[in-house]
Amino acid sequence: MAIVLEAKERKDKKRSTLRRIRSQGGIPAVLYGKKVDNQMIFVSAADLEKALREGGRHSLITLKVDGGDYSVLLREMQRDPLRGELLHADFQAVDMSTEVDVDVEVRLVGEAPGVKDGGVLQQNLHELSIRVLPANIPPAIEVDISGLQVGDTVTVGDVQTGGTFEINHEPSEVIATILPPQQEEEIHSGEQQEPGQPDAEEGRETTPEE
Repeated sequence: MAIVLEAKERKDKKRSTLRRIRSQGGIPAVLYGKKVDNQMIFVSAADLEKALREGGRHSLITLKVDGGDYSVLLREMQRDPLRGELLHADFQAVDMSTEVDVDVEVRLVGEAPGVKDGGVLQQNLHELSIRVLPANIPPAIEVDISGLQVGDTVTVGDVQTGGTFEINHEPSEVIATILPPQQEEEIHSGEQQEPGQPDAEEGRETTPEE
């Protein structure tokens, strides 16, 4: 899916300018890249949120800036820690013929027989760092767990790349595993407690007499 985002140039980084942009529904941003002069820009907050929902955090975006088109990746974004609103974004212009390193979501698919038998699915990696041409960045990497029994694991080496990207992890790294069912164990000391008050009351919290 082609993600297109409109942007406009901003002239300065004064606080008053940033406040005005945000009050009008915009987000201050920066465009940079090896073959691109750094530009101060702003984009619509609603449009960027929509792009994130449709394409994911690391999807390729066509950024239109005052008549120019740039293929970019969203490299950094800042949100308000309390309200969650977007505050700032950094876009990196990329060369479509040069591979880039990006983090892509790991999406587990299928139903593991081990879970049906009472096992607990534990996902160790939620993202994978990959090296890939910008045009081939997947929205997510699907990992099939439909064959996992209790005690089985799926590792990075099990991921099918289709030859379109390279994974920047050791093949032995565990993505997900099916843990055995958790059982509560009763602990017995082997000693029988005598009824009545203990011999020593020291250290016990008591209610003072009135």
